[in-house]
Amino acid sequence: MPYILSIDQGTTSSRALVFNLQGQKQGVHQQEFPQYFPQDGWVEHDPNDLWGTTLRCCQTVLKDLKLSGKDIAAVGLTNQRETTLMWNKNTGQPIYNAIVWQDRRTSDYCDKITSQKIRHMIADKTGLVLDSYFSATKIVWLLENIKGAREQAEKGELLFGTVDTFIIWKLTSGKSHVTDITNAARTLLFNIHTQQWDEELLALFDIPKQVLPTVLDNAADFGKVDKQFLGHEIPITGVAGDQQAATIGQACFKAGMVKSTYGTGCFVVMNTGNKVVHSNVSLLATVAYRINGNITYALEGSIFNAGTVVQWLRDKIHLIKNASDTETICRNTPSTKNVYLVPAFTGLGAPYWDSKARGAIVGLTRDSTDAEIVRAGLESIAYQTKDLIDAMVKDGAVLSTLRVDGGMVANNWFLQFLADMLQISIQRPRCIETTALGAAYLAGLGANLYSSLDEIHHHWQLDQEFSADMSKEQMNLLYQGWQKAVKVVLS
Repeated sequence: MPYILSIDQGTTSSRALVFNLQGQKQGVHQQEFPQYFPQDGWVEHDPNDLWGTTLRCCQTVLKDLKLSGKDIAAVGLTNQRETTLMWNKNTGQPIYNAIVWQDRRTSDYCDKITSQKIRHMIADKTGLVLDSYFSATKIVWLLENIKGAREQAEKGELLFGTVDTFIIWKLTSGKSHVTDITNAARTLLFNIHTQQWDEELLALFDIPKQVLPTVLDNAADFGKVDKQFLGHEIPITGVAGDQQAATIGQACFKAGMVKSTYGTGCFVVMNTGNKVVHSNVSLLATVAYRINGNITYALEGSIFNAGTVVQWLRDKIHLIKNASDTETICRNTPSTKNVYLVPAFTGLGAPYWDSKARGAIVGLTRDSTDAEIVRAGLESIAYQTKDLIDAMVKDGAVLSTLRVDGGMVANNWFLQFLADMLQISIQRPRCIETTALGAAYLAGLGANLYSSLDEIHHHWQLDQEFSADMSKEQMNLLYQGWQKAVKVVLS
């Protein structure tokens, strides 16, 4: 039986998973890596950590399953989006750390160049907003702040890539400098209508075109893994940014279907079919996937901090020992007693788009305990999801069901509270590894192991469904408290 190796290079860890053709997980290996915060609002990764943990995870999961490279028919890759790297194409050496999607160092630059004309142009061409979240302004920072970078870039000596591009370049020993359309669409440099790098946007940011990778479909020939790494040449045939990969893994193939992924951040994505839907409330129009040249678009809302809230509770203020402790604590804590945690650690994403907002805990009294703060942290993620779902409804969406995935959805208490806040059905699939699964499905399509998206759709299976058990009056009361708390942190 052929297997598919799926690489999931995330913000806080790298993982490698092996799936069979029925979409069943056979094995997984995961490694966390350090986060670097050189200044307030700056977030970086060591490129060697991204590559080293990815390779070790691939090698370890095959070893654990007693498989070799010959047993793997195809490799799929999904990745943290927008995170930006530049490296010397001759030596392979990065010129600086990876600047992470959460990084806010270019906020002032965005403020400096913004105008109504520029904002409209960017929105019309890319579906995005001018924000330090995206890759273009990070490239500008590297070109302007790393000695010799601009000169090297203009000579064609430097390469830019989001994480997918960097990992593929390493896996193929420098033979492939490519990306997929979903990652390209998150750079602020890609026109989602013409489906090409946009000359006007390149001129706006003064970025040399020669640093950019070739853009491919999500199921395509991205090159071959060099046999030195896994003992055998293996084709890389499926790539997508993490949220688009999760959309594939959740089989959201019809216009109107919506999924929400709870990883480092939270991302709600709605399939909008072959139409670009420009939001009236600061959501993003983006590419869901392109297969065989046929493009499908999406509407997306982004929350910068979801799983990182639990990490912060565990690693920084030590209110929990393990992430799994949160479910027990929340079940045993009847309410937060009007305590709200607003996790604007690196600003607020949609629909606020306030890069200078910072986190706060409001409503504390002498009676407040660590349990209320833990529960407030988890509640904040549901409130932020409601922010996004309400925004989608304002843009005309009609929702009755939300498919959820990511590490946090193992928490039944959280999903029940989410259903209560959204007042719609929450569906958790049997496989919550949908990001990695989506990359595997794309690799299978690219390697002709699957015939169509319809074949993939039949693999999706429901594990559990959660329905609202809270009155609308109580929900509105809690949400009004959240909205007041958010106003405290807005800049």
